[in-house]
Amino acid sequence: MSLLANLFVALAALLHVGFLVLEMFLWTGPTGRKVFRMSEERAQATKVLAANQGLYNGFLAAGLFWSLLHPDPAFAFQLKLFFLVCVVIAAIYGAWSVKPRILLVQGGPALIALLLTFLAS
Repeated sequence: MSLLANLFVALAALLHVGFLVLEMFLWTGPTGRKVFRMSEERAQATKVLAANQGLYNGFLAAGLFWSLLHPDPAFAFQLKLFFLVCVVIAAIYGAWSVKPRILLVQGGPALIALLLTFLAS
């Protein structure tokens, strides 16, 4: 169970690295505009906000990776809980403020990881 929980934590972390890349580096290019269905003008107008958002996603990824690498199991558990809950809250807000699909894409793996982390403890 612990291995499966850690796989889902890693998946959530990797997704957030992907969000970082998309929002910080690909936002104004064809990939970013296609994913977010934006015109070039809209992408240019929002690129600083997107980069800021990408940076925050990077912090979430870093925290999740930290939780997987920390040698103290009790502290690693606390890190997982904290950062997974942060991801779930961000997904809830994103679903409410942008589009409901965010809850599934961003929040789904984190919710599964959270549940498995509790079951493995």
